[in-house]
Amino acid sequence: MTFTRYAIYYAPCADAAWSKWATSWLGWDIVAGREVAHPSAGALDVTTITTTPRKYGLHATLKPPMRLADGHDESALRGACAALAARLPPVQLEGLQVERLGRFLALRPIGDVGALNALAAACVTELDGFRAPAPDAEIAKRRAGGLSAEQDAHLLQWGYPYVLDQFRFHITLTGKLPKRELPAVEAYLAEALVPLLPQPFVINDLALMGEAEDGRFHLIQRYALSA
Repeated sequence: MTFTRYAIYYAPCADAAWSKWATSWLGWDIVAGREVAHPSAGALDVTTITTTPRKYGLHATLKPPMRLADGHDESALRGACAALAARLPPVQLEGLQVERLGRFLALRPIGDVGALNALAAACVTELDGFRAPAPDAEIAKRRAGGLSAEQDAHLLQWGYPYVLDQFRFHITLTGKLPKRELPAVEAYLAEALVPLLPQPFVINDLALMGEAEDGRFHLIQRYALSA
């Protein structure tokens, strides 16, 4: 399969009960590379609620999607990911919880996120040589959303504004929802997903992802964190 962009994600183990449910909730399985049926959710329109995050699948971004720079290929990126993961330890947190991020709902970590932030920072900085500069149109689009001075500096240096000190680990569960709909979706997730969430929450590997020409993301390979 040919990929237009690559990213480093946290991609949950496909066999865990919570990740199976949340994958179904989003409707796209990044490990199997196929659509999956949504769970029955009463009056909730799950297809509409999850339209925006569906193509990315169940994940948390560690290094945002990037085009490969001239002179670099997927094989070299695979090797760099393996070498990086071998130098980094697994990360353990207390758990996950559903939180509002503006009008989005996402899973956020519980506990000290210092080691988690360090993991993401290593992915951003140490693999950045593979990233082609962001096109001017992409930079303009990011700026149109309103950025702080720090975020704008990150956009220019790293190709994405929400990295390093601006990074917030999150596993997106919905698109931007009308305020009146948030309570009902939160209540449903609290009943169906929250009891399945892991305690502790452990990140054992990095997932190299590829974006296909249709915009859907697929798992290419996992790399065990083994320092």
